[in-house]
Amino acid sequence: MSGLNAIFSPRSVALVGASTQPGKVGHDIFANILRGGYTGILYPINPKSKSILSVRTYPSMKDIDDEVDLAIFVVSPEVTLKSMEEAIKKKIKGAVIVSAGFKEVGGRGAEIEKEIVAMARKAGIRIIGPNCLGIINPSPAISLNASFSARMPSPGNISFISQSGALCTSVLDFAAEKKIGFSKFVSIGNKADIDELDLLQYLHEDEETEVIMAYVEELKRGPEFIEAVKKITGGKKPTPVLVIKSGRTSAGAKAAASHTGALAGSEEVYNAIFEQSGIIAVDSIDELFDYASAFAYKNESSCGKFMRKVPEKNRMAIVTNAGGPGIIATDMTISTGLELATFDEATVAELAKHLPATANLHNPVDVIGDASPDRYENALRAVINDKNVDGSMVILTPQSMTNVLAIAEGIVKIAKQTHKPIICSFMGVVDVSRGVQYLQDNGIPVYRFPEKAAKALSALFRYSTYISRAKVIPFDLKYDQNTAGNIIRGCLEKGINYLGEIEGLDVLKCYGFNVLPTQLATSPEQAAEIAEKNGYPVVMKIVSKQIIHKSDAGGVILRLENAEDVKKAYNKIVQNAKKFNESAVIDGVLVQKMATPGEEVILGMNRYKTFGPLIMFGVGGVFVEIFKDVSFGLAPLNREDAQKMIRKIKGYKLFQGFRGMPVADIETLERSIVSLSDLALNHPEISEMDINPLLVHEKGKGATVADCRIILSQDEK
Repeated sequence: MSGLNAIFSPRSVALVGASTQPGKVGHDIFANILRGGYTGILYPINPKSKSILSVRTYPSMKDIDDEVDLAIFVVSPEVTLKSMEEAIKKKIKGAVIVSAGFKEVGGRGAEIEKEIVAMARKAGIRIIGPNCLGIINPSPAISLNASFSARMPSPGNISFISQSGALCTSVLDFAAEKKIGFSKFVSIGNKADIDELDLLQYLHEDEETEVIMAYVEELKRGPEFIEAVKKITGGKKPTPVLVIKSGRTSAGAKAAASHTGALAGSEEVYNAIFEQSGIIAVDSIDELFDYASAFAYKNESSCGKFMRKVPEKNRMAIVTNAGGPGIIATDMTISTGLELATFDEATVAELAKHLPATANLHNPVDVIGDASPDRYENALRAVINDKNVDGSMVILTPQSMTNVLAIAEGIVKIAKQTHKPIICSFMGVVDVSRGVQYLQDNGIPVYRFPEKAAKALSALFRYSTYISRAKVIPFDLKYDQNTAGNIIRGCLEKGINYLGEIEGLDVLKCYGFNVLPTQLATSPEQAAEIAEKNGYPVVMKIVSKQIIHKSDAGGVILRLENAEDVKKAYNKIVQNAKKFNESAVIDGVLVQKMATPGEEVILGMNRYKTFGPLIMFGVGGVFVEIFKDVSFGLAPLNREDAQKMIRKIKGYKLFQGFRGMPVADIETLERSIVSLSDLALNHPEISEMDINPLLVHEKGKGATVADCRIILSQDEK
């Protein structure tokens, strides 16, 4: 029996710290295991009492004659450490440490936690906790409530992982009200050993789990997490993973010199992790359960297997008995990325046979307030069978003549005959309760308001798009990694941490970026000579370690066409720079041949200690921090990731030939994002960098780096 199986499906459990006093954790967990009807053998460990709730106690684990699969600890850290030594000798296979006072308080508690984990790993024992609520397996075959929550949830096909123990009891209460059952329920606390990724991988293989929900405060693994979860959410047997992350909007980035550093925070990091790994992020506990209900919705196929109902495309039909809610549903459907289906003529004709003259035969279908069960059933059957419809929402408002239960029965009958999702909004509480109960009992997602139903349908569509996405051909990229490394090491040896365009462009050139002829001038005359040599027009830029944002200092002049103008520009740039920062050390002025015009974009990178390089892409130029039209991805990025990042920004239309403009070279842009990701991974000395702007030319003509900056060896976040 593996460690995680021993934790969730143990044949025997020893509770170390079982108490005779009601109200103490050791007593309540013991009582919950008993009352929950645990099917295995339970051993209470307490050296000071003979029995608890009429069950014989044992002084220690060594006094138990039989094998013990799972040990649960509800004693102090010092006692837990000593008891773990006994548990190892007893050859337990799994452990749950409910007690607090470990890493979360620091000091000796943190030391003990490390000692316990080291001992357990050496013995091959997996640990949940410390500082957690415990675990619950409601399956009738196990029926284990090893937690200090008195509520034993009903069995179901949804598993829940939470880093917060306090939240768990509220979630259990919330789930009971929504008639939602669980396969596994676990609070992970300090994550000293088992973390979210371990549990996601275990639950993905669990035959009783169809959907995984998680409440996350902090992840400890970045790229490894993404690659592993991709196999869970989008592999051969995809399992939907729904996550609510606390503190996503907290200010996670420190003050930084780069645009990327200024725009990137914890929200961007976690959004990138979730999107790249196929996780569906939600904003509230309510939404978490709304989506879980929809994802748990399955249909028995002709071969006897149950298949998850997801829409193939985003074309939805709405059937309602009230105009107002139908309009709300229509607006919400469109705003969530769905669209109203256009019915075939045959569907409209079929609707006309069964609906009154006052009914609306087009989408949304209004069956009128006095609709009978037959009218609802006939309308729903007609639209769900239309080849232009991928799913349907059924809205019901209770009227005095509405037979809510009979309508629900008709919906269930049709739902069993189609692979397309049907989601309901029965608006009300008391008057619709019997119908809602019938829908829930038959696994049909039902919501109080149409907005929630529309959001759930949209989540199903996004998931369907993710699992059916087409694989793209990866780039075969070749780099001069050694030369780039030599440049970076050479700068560090000279004490140079800020790479401007001279060294920065040389590094980018090693990774396939198209760069412009660029030289440093230290006098007006030298600037004119460089311009004459490289050709006009040129752009000139101040070079100073103290002036990072050159435009702010008046340190950039564009489109210079002759030597005289170049000399004047040199003097003006130096003068502007001195006014901007009197103490700035001016190294000279860059003279750079101007690139062919193109769409200005920004590429950037910011490195995080836990997650590695965070890559940014967006609309570039001087207004990047005003418009903030950017997207993020965690390295390593492949071509598919790059495509998503490009299409995610609002300015994507600019690359598609907007209002007669040429179509941009999007393939080169994709290649540039992947190359930047590889550059960041291959050279960990780079802390931050921006390429702004990267000028993207028309299709087939590539892209050109117009400006860049690279920062080396700053403290990792």
